[in-house]
Amino acid sequence: MLRRVVVTGVGLVTPVGIGTEETWRALLAGRSGIAPITRFDASRFFTRIAGEVKGFEPTRWMGAREARTTAADLFIQYAIAAGSMAMSDAGLTIEGELCERAGCFIGSGMGGLATIEATQKSFMEKGPRHGISPFFATQLIINLAAGHLAMKYNAKGRATLRCRPVPAEPTPSATGTVPSSATRST
Repeated sequence: MLRRVVVTGVGLVTPVGIGTEETWRALLAGRSGIAPITRFDASRFFTRIAGEVKGFEPTRWMGAREARTTAADLFIQYAIAAGSMAMSDAGLTIEGELCERAGCFIGSGMGGLATIEATQKSFMEKGPRHGISPFFATQLIINLAAGHLAMKYNAKGRATLRCRPVPAEPTPSATGTVPSSATRST
């Protein structure tokens, strides 16, 4: 049985801006988010440009400890930020009977690559005893983006993530990537 879903709020974390207003202003002004890569040394690569998110401060949407530990990977931080903005935009509070009916659905290609790379480097330098963080698994499991948002907003229904490309023709099961949308079933 298909249910109707209403998008009630939008949250954006993009290379041209963070938040709906900033992103929309940048798009209307014709600004591009493509720029030289700054997150790593790209000098040995043929392509040295990318659409990196700039000016992102995770502590606007989560505590400093959470940003360092369980939500340390950027893909989780971006999802929490976009989801938090969408919930704020929607003015939606999940409580009472709605808790069991509300869920979190996020689309992403993959996540946790920065954590895997940092852990591999640490493992090689420090060995297995001190080179692997106890938070390693919780920083890269792709479903944790949806899980963190579901826990933050008390959504006890289905929390999942689609790891497949969006088909050319949208279907009820198709999903995109961040931006995130707060939704409510009708």
